[in-house]
Amino acid sequence: MQFSGPGIVSRFFAEIPQSEVDLVVRTAIRGGINWFDTAEMYGWGHSERSLSAGLRHAGVEPGDVFIATKWSPLARSATSIGRTISERRAALDPYRVDLHQIHMGFGSLSPIAAQIRAMARLADTRTIGAVGVSNFSARQMERAHAVLAERGLALATNQVRVNLLHRTIESNGVLDAARRLGVTLIAYSPLAGGILTGKFHANRSLVASMPPLRRLYGFTDVRLNRTLPLIVVLRDIGAAHEVTITQVALAWLITTYGDTVIAIPGASKPHHAEEAAGAMFVRLTDDEVARLDHVSRSLAGTLR
Repeated sequence: MQFSGPGIVSRFFAEIPQSEVDLVVRTAIRGGINWFDTAEMYGWGHSERSLSAGLRHAGVEPGDVFIATKWSPLARSATSIGRTISERRAALDPYRVDLHQIHMGFGSLSPIAAQIRAMARLADTRTIGAVGVSNFSARQMERAHAVLAERGLALATNQVRVNLLHRTIESNGVLDAARRLGVTLIAYSPLAGGILTGKFHANRSLVASMPPLRRLYGFTDVRLNRTLPLIVVLRDIGAAHEVTITQVALAWLITTYGDTVIAIPGASKPHHAEEAAGAMFVRLTDDEVARLDHVSRSLAGTLR
């Protein structure tokens, strides 16, 4: 999303030049990251093209990385999935669409079943590697899974918001359904939009320099004060492992839910990608996971 360029997303994340995108991608690759998630809606192809350029400039060969993108259902029928896949492939060229996702479970002129069947046709012809969804409820996910099963295909993923401050997958049936169906949950906003980095707690003047719409994400004194106990625990655990708060928050996420949940932290600067890559090698103890779980649950219901 950070690669979206000019447009509405720039009100959330400042536009970054291709030279910076190149550095972010190169740093990620060097750190061991081998898959990237983008979307049609992220600048209507701008993010996809920027990602492709960054991978090419880093010397990455097609097939050496896994690419996920998304189709926007807003005010469109399922037939546009087939019509627009050539645009997705052109934007990402020479890299293939390994995972194609329906961006949200609402807003389409066609029912979910029709959208999934359109995705299945692309998978049948190997135009895409796998079918996924995003922001789907447990019921919608089960419906998608059933439609694909009729074609002998599996629903690969559901991309949903998950982090230490947002754990609704545990109560709304999504986590249980994913485990039952064998669906991987892709956790977006794993750092709660940056709140879980701790840098805004340490220097609250940074909030004023953020793009205006991003400030509405929850960067208020009240929210920062309420989440401070969690940041303190993250900082203590990070110090014990000689890693950052960010890396501890990501390590907790990919540890707590086992193989069911994977994380996609965004990056607008090379050091963001470096931290994300490093989080893969942080091994939290059972006690540390339990401490974070306790503080995280104590905040449930107090934050929106």
